[in-house]
Amino acid sequence: MDWDRVTEMLAQAFWCLGTEKEEVVKGAENSAIVIGAFDESGRQIGYARAISDKVRFAYIIDVYVDEAHRRQGIGQAMIRCMLNHPSMADVYQWLLITRDAHEVYKKVGFKVTSRPLDWMEIWKPRPPRGTIKA
Repeated sequence: MDWDRVTEMLAQAFWCLGTEKEEVVKGAENSAIVIGAFDESGRQIGYARAISDKVRFAYIIDVYVDEAHRRQGIGQAMIRCMLNHPSMADVYQWLLITRDAHEVYKKVGFKVTSRPLDWMEIWKPRPPRGTIKA
């Protein structure tokens, strides 16, 4: 992975504006699977990862494709790679959150959660920038 490039891409995403390299690297190190997409020249153009126990569930996060390469199936290919990866073969519940890409995820089999009222969450204050250790 080109961590500088991944950080550059994710820092533009609405869900993690301004993210720093240390956050990106630590998140990847603590993920069950990390996927990258690269163009013919070797430049990184996509990134995705999943957090999982590799038995029951996986949570897909940080799916990003460079704007110049969108609508070419790259995001779908990265998701399919995760869904079909041998290390994730036992996982039977895959989750993700999306604000604006429902149609993209439907193309790879996702549906709106069948029990939205069952979900709960806690939001804690985000640590100040520059305090996360990779």
